[in-house]
Amino acid sequence: MQESERRMGKAIEALERDLSRIRAGRANPAILDKVTVEYYGAPTPLAQVGTVSVPEARMIIIQPWDVTLLKPIERAIQASDIGINPNNDGKVIRLVFPPLDGERRKELVKQVSKRGEEAKVAVRGVRREAIERFKKQKKAGEVTEDGLADLEDDIQKLTNKFIKKVDEIVKEKETEIAEV
Repeated sequence: MQESERRMGKAIEALERDLSRIRAGRANPAILDKVTVEYYGAPTPLAQVGTVSVPEARMIIIQPWDVTLLKPIERAIQASDIGINPNNDGKVIRLVFPPLDGERRKELVKQVSKRGEEAKVAVRGVRREAIERFKKQKKAGEVTEDGLADLEDDIQKLTNKFIKKVDEIVKEKETEIAEV
């Protein structure tokens, strides 16, 4: 049961990580997590080659520790799928997030809902595997019929708790997108 709860928790963590990367019109440094820069021949995460700050609601500033990295950082951001063109002023790189239009908001809400459904499928998959494990234990004589019913009831309650958490996270992100 604890293993199932841990795995369902991982599905929630993955959902939160995915949703933090969705650009909701607000500047969020998490969208740069997957951007890597070629630094001394090795792909290095952007956060390890400079300071990433959010001075305004719709702007991210990247200040590299080595100014020779400005061009490689600029190229890495352009090559990534974040959809923002970097502005390089010779000292820092600015990413300005345009306000969202209605069409883009609808598209983002669909993405959020899709990711929420994927998380629910993962949680339900954990439930299914747990029930199969319980049935094998019953078949082996380790669990009684009543014990099996109790375990199935407990795993369903746990599943419902995590599904509700997914719905809350998705609703919160959809509200964030609508407000921007």
